Amino acid sequence: MPVNLNKQTMILSMTGYANTSAEFATGSLTLDLRAVNHRYLDIQMRMPEELRAFEAPLRELIGAQLQRGKVECRINYAAGDLSCGTSLNQGLLRQLANWNREVLSLMPDAAPLSVADVLRWNEMMETPKISTDALRTTLLGLMQSALQEFTDSRAREGEKLREFLSLRLEKIEALRADVMPHVPAAIAAYEARLVNRLRDALQNAEDERIRQEITLFASKIDVDEELSRLAAHLTEMRRILKLGGAVGKRLDFLMQELNREANTLGSKSVDAEVSRSAMEMKILIEQMREQIQNIE
Repeated sequence: MPVNLNKQTMILSMTGYANTSAEFATGSLTLDLRAVNHRYLDIQMRMPEELRAFEAPLRELIGAQLQRGKVECRINYAAGDLSCGTSLNQGLLRQLANWNREVLSLMPDAAPLSVADVLRWNEMMETPKISTDALRTTLLGLMQSALQEFTDSRAREGEKLREFLSLRLEKIEALRADVMPHVPAAIAAYEARLVNRLRDALQNAEDERIRQEITLFASKIDVDEELSRLAAHLTEMRRILKLGGAVGKRLDFLMQELNREANTLGSKSVDAEVSRSAMEMKILIEQMREQIQNIE
């Protein structure tokens, strides 16, 4: 069932499969399309040599629909039932009969041609042949049908990926929201502990110097900027997912940015709850990163 989305807003998976076929008097054609994720568009065409003349237009149709992925297109031809529309080559048959008589007149002991010999003779069996134009039209029509089925399949999978990513974005946002109230209290408590330690270690130091050291250190463990950048990256992720299209590379870049902020959040943390949340974020980001590898 086709996905009811405008192609520009679709999130498309690079993984997909489609199969189409066509029957005609001389046989049947089948066309299979399958793809897996790949950094660039890599098209591999597997087909009988007699169909190689149509490879270029078939590649163009694939390239017009896909931007990334390792795509294998396999085309097979199966000959039809010989009893349908097949006849003997009458001209060749008469010629063989004449040759057979001539040979026997000169060589009476020679074995005459058998029915099996005649039927095995090259070009003796005549079958209707599809014209080049008709074959081209059939092949291009098969490819267009396969690409439509392929796109529908990729769009369905892409919607599942969009839901998967959106759910994890919500979880990361919830973790970020949980972290924010902890930060000021955690920093204040850590500062108080640090003041006591510094006073014990620097008994003769002035309070002003201690306050300066505390302020300097507090700025190093403040995670407000990381939390703000996390929020910005999450907003951008939602915008891109809503925008759709070929967004895999942009989403992959944002995963690097989110992971960087989560790492910094964890390294700056002076609170067990903040550290736990940073670790949960990294797990969710890694889950998203793995799935994003499948998005065009």
